[in-house]
Amino acid sequence: MRLEQLQAFLAVAETGSFQQATQRCQVTQSTISRQIQGLEAELGLPLFHRTSQAKLTQAGERFLPRARRICQEWQSATSELSELLAGRQTELCVAAIHSVSAHYLPPVLQQFCQDYPAVQLRVTSLGSDRALKVLKDGLVDLAIVMNNRFLTSSSEMVVDLLYQEPIQVLMSSTHPLTRYGSIPWSELTRYPQVVFKDGYGMQRLVQEQFQRYALTFKPSVELNTLDGFRGMVRQGEFIALLPQSALQEVAHDPSLAVRSTEEPLLSREVVLVTTQDRMEIPPIRHFRSLVQRLITPTGSLPSPILEVS
Repeated sequence: MRLEQLQAFLAVAETGSFQQATQRCQVTQSTISRQIQGLEAELGLPLFHRTSQAKLTQAGERFLPRARRICQEWQSATSELSELLAGRQTELCVAAIHSVSAHYLPPVLQQFCQDYPAVQLRVTSLGSDRALKVLKDGLVDLAIVMNNRFLTSSSEMVVDLLYQEPIQVLMSSTHPLTRYGSIPWSELTRYPQVVFKDGYGMQRLVQEQFQRYALTFKPSVELNTLDGFRGMVRQGEFIALLPQSALQEVAHDPSLAVRSTEEPLLSREVVLVTTQDRMEIPPIRHFRSLVQRLITPTGSLPSPILEVS
């Protein structure tokens, strides 16, 4: 069953004439007849009495309201897609890691709201792996996350590197490790660590670093808020390996200290990810361009963090 067959059926049923139906559909009468015959053959029943007027059979009467609904649904669907391609979507959904949501997204969101006031922004803070999953599931339009090449390497993904940043050590200002300017990795194995929960790329990144150099990894507490990390390391021996952008508040807290590690330095890539099909939608394409322009350019680092001792 084809759409043009249904449209031909409706045109004949509503005008009562094969000839008038040709004017509505702008095709020849033989084309209209052929489409109706094909539809009748597929349904297995005649839809019209062939008299001076095209009068519906009982089967035609029953089929008429359903044919109308099918064509109306098709019209609604094509209209919605046209609105989408014209940039008139009702909302745009973004998933982003906490540090990006807190420090880098606000100017992007403000500018987007000015440029697309009719589009409602919905921003959710999630761990990187979870954000990429909801993007693949179609629940968000873009994700700004720590790169995970296992999840972003498919051809359907569009990945923009926004910046790279070092991973640093957060601890109490009275912690024994504050005596180091740059902390040896072997010293980190002596202390229990506060780590992100499963589903956050940072947990995987840190664990892989320890495994790579055959070092003992001591995850003692799993958290998912930066306030929680700061509260735990204040307790004494706990330490946390965190990205530099997550430590911007520490410079103003005399109870905390930040140190870099010795070589090999660990860093993370922060990327914007969307899909090829979403790049056809003007608001999504515009949001991506704002992120590229307003968030730290590719290859550069955020402003340096002062060490507090």
